[in-house]
Amino acid sequence: MNAELRPGIVTQLAPGVRRLIAPNPGMMTGSGTNTYLLGESEVAVIDPGPFIEAHIEAIREAAQGAVRWILVTHTHRDHSPAAQALAEATGAPRYGQTPPTGPRQDPGFAPDIVMNDGDTLDVGGVAIRAVHTPGHAPNHLCYLHEQLGWLFTGDHVMNGSTVVIDPPDGSMNDYLASLRRIRALELDKLAPGHGDLLDDPRAEIDWIIEHRLDRQARLVAALSSGHEKTEEELVAEVYDEVDQNRHPIAMRSLLAHLIKLEEDGKARDTGSGWILEG
Repeated sequence: MNAELRPGIVTQLAPGVRRLIAPNPGMMTGSGTNTYLLGESEVAVIDPGPFIEAHIEAIREAAQGAVRWILVTHTHRDHSPAAQALAEATGAPRYGQTPPTGPRQDPGFAPDIVMNDGDTLDVGGVAIRAVHTPGHAPNHLCYLHEQLGWLFTGDHVMNGSTVVIDPPDGSMNDYLASLRRIRALELDKLAPGHGDLLDDPRAEIDWIIEHRLDRQARLVAALSSGHEKTEEELVAEVYDEVDQNRHPIAMRSLLAHLIKLEEDGKARDTGSGWILEG
């Protein structure tokens, strides 16, 4: 592993931009959740991460200046739970969107200021703009550093892995639309919620869209047999190159693809399996 992609390491990525990785590595989080610190004398924190006291203290030490803003991309439990403790310790307001209901959500996150699409913060003379990107979660925001052209993507785009789209939080139709939306932005780099910087945003986004559409095409081919198939049968066929230990996770994105086909009028759940429509 890159030495800079280890929990607790502060990495200077650009003038006024630092990364600190939370100590929560794992299959779903990679090296850990990336916490970004923007600014010098006054600092904005993007995604303070899970509630781990040592990480919260590390954020305050790494900030160097005063923490004035706490920004959350979305309210899954590896991104937002530390926001409340950090706000209490620093007096900084929390920015983001209210969590929906669901077992993966952090119900304790309550934004002091709701960020809607296009809302902008002035962070030490730098404009940080919210871009609403539903798909991985309905309340997902990316944050655009307009001076650098960097997009802090949370879990909308990750490095080293595709993003799990897990209904009901996740929507494949929304996800693909959001990917196409950020592709139209003038971007220099993607700064993901897990993993290292991505230097070619459009190529990365194109690859993800192509990968998702290829997976959808494989799903349609699997359903073309003419008889209904269960999700268990489909995941074994459509994700045959994926380790079987990961099939329970893959089944969540498979369901998101099936729901997309259903929304598009191309598939139907019979109650005992799925079939193509038309």
